[in-house]
Amino acid sequence: MRRRLPREGDQGDGAQAPSAGAGHGRPRRRLRRAVTSAPDGARVRAYLGIGSNLGDRLAYLQGAVDGLAATDGISVVAASAVIETDPVGPEQPDYLNAVIAVDTTLTPHELLAVCQRLEAEAERVRQERWGPRTLDVDIVLYGEETVDTPDLQIPHPRWEERDFVLAPLADLGYPGVAPRDWTGVRPTGLTLQVP
Repeated sequence: MRRRLPREGDQGDGAQAPSAGAGHGRPRRRLRRAVTSAPDGARVRAYLGIGSNLGDRLAYLQGAVDGLAATDGISVVAASAVIETDPVGPEQPDYLNAVIAVDTTLTPHELLAVCQRLEAEAERVRQERWGPRTLDVDIVLYGEETVDTPDLQIPHPRWEERDFVLAPLADLGYPGVAPRDWTGVRPTGLTLQVP
């Protein structure tokens, strides 16, 4: 069954914020209402960075892939190998990271709403910038488009400086990103299943 998306402007499903100890188990699933896709219906290749450093990190990453694949207007094309990386910011556990290539008919802001919904379903709690999280889903690239609004910047700021983004992009064969020795990046041998 395909997942339906929230309508632009929706305030969510009225669910209460998770308690302070929440977010350390397996991701939960909820269905949402649909949004309108891009007017011309053109498919755009987008690259999404995903990461987790709390709870069952691999389960959260797989939950993001599954959630994307179950969403109308999104086709998951490929997932990079899963890497382990040093955190950026305050002291916290190491991350598992990957990049997901998707083809989508959603607009950038509709795709952002999907990313934020997946984070909420994983009970992500935003307490501090660059703090630990159950799930982080960022739009790194959206075709050749540039977006600069208060709530969304594409390409993602500093993506070209982040080895935890560049290494998975290189694994996917993204043009212009060649494999090299990556700082703070460790292979895990783990993979994500693409539905």
